[in-house]
Amino acid sequence: AARATAAALVPDRTLPSSAPVAGGPGVQVTPPQLLAISPATVPARTLRRIARLPHVQKVAVTDGGAVHVAGTALRLLAVDPAQFRSWTPKRVAEHPEVWSGLARGEMVADSGTIKRLGVRLGVDYQIDGGPRVRVAASASLGLPDIDGLVSQEVGRRLGFPAGVVVLVHGDPGKVDRDAVARLLGKGAQVVRIGPESERPKAATPQGQALVGRPESYLDLYQRSATVCPGLSWTVLAAIGQVESSHGRNNGPSSAGALGPMQFMPATWKSYGVDGDGDGEADIWSPYDAVPSAAKYLCANGAGAGGEKLRKSVWFYNHSWDYVNKVLSLADAYARSYAS
Repeated sequence: AARATAAALVPDRTLPSSAPVAGGPGVQVTPPQLLAISPATVPARTLRRIARLPHVQKVAVTDGGAVHVAGTALRLLAVDPAQFRSWTPKRVAEHPEVWSGLARGEMVADSGTIKRLGVRLGVDYQIDGGPRVRVAASASLGLPDIDGLVSQEVGRRLGFPAGVVVLVHGDPGKVDRDAVARLLGKGAQVVRIGPESERPKAATPQGQALVGRPESYLDLYQRSATVCPGLSWTVLAAIGQVESSHGRNNGPSSAGALGPMQFMPATWKSYGVDGDGDGEADIWSPYDAVPSAAKYLCANGAGAGGEKLRKSVWFYNHSWDYVNKVLSLADAYARSYAS
């Protein structure tokens, strides 16, 4: 144990050359411009005809249906996570808990449904006449009137009809909705969905803390420390190493912390900043997460040093053993990278 602790307190010598990698697991997203619900399984030949329409680039079909929980109706899609992931907004596609939850046979609820019905994450809900399903995560799916996602296997257990929901990706604003409706036939509902880039962006929490996009973690930690006058960059480097090994293990943790600096989503809402000026405070991006950590530490007195610094690190993780580990590693960084 002593040897393992000593190894953990050795500064990472790759810092000057280790490039920060922005974003969670890389996924090329192709959000739908149209969502259609058919009264019956859509034949493969109809899907091929839709795919040949002008401005259409990609077509997919999945299962779907309605369930009731305590008498309240929910409309769900039953999806193959590997195939459906690219059809979701970037933030959803890069949220690991969404896809691991679906793989476990759990439900992902739309954020609007969470607010509207008071659904609680981590709770099992009894589906009327069906199984109990745990709500693993929430996400802004951006799909009109769709309350959540389950896996195809769960959908089969719920008796959902197969192949009744069609997603169409193409040139924004140019896919012919009426032509898709005609091909699907009588009774099909087709709604247009604005591309993610045309939707209003969520407000960046608490403004900006610009550090740019430096080429190494060392430079990123040093620039981010300027967000909190009096804070040494070595403290940020120590936290980054302890929490994620400088972005090599971005979580989610067992407690639900995310990204290279392992923020809890609730804390991120208050302290997350746009560090690189791209208009988004992204919990997965080191260019946002590291200056956000500096801001959070500063709000708890880190810039004053001494006992206030120790207390600010304790606020980051409520453990005095954690505080001692981080500050010991910060001292080791100071010695190793002394100019």
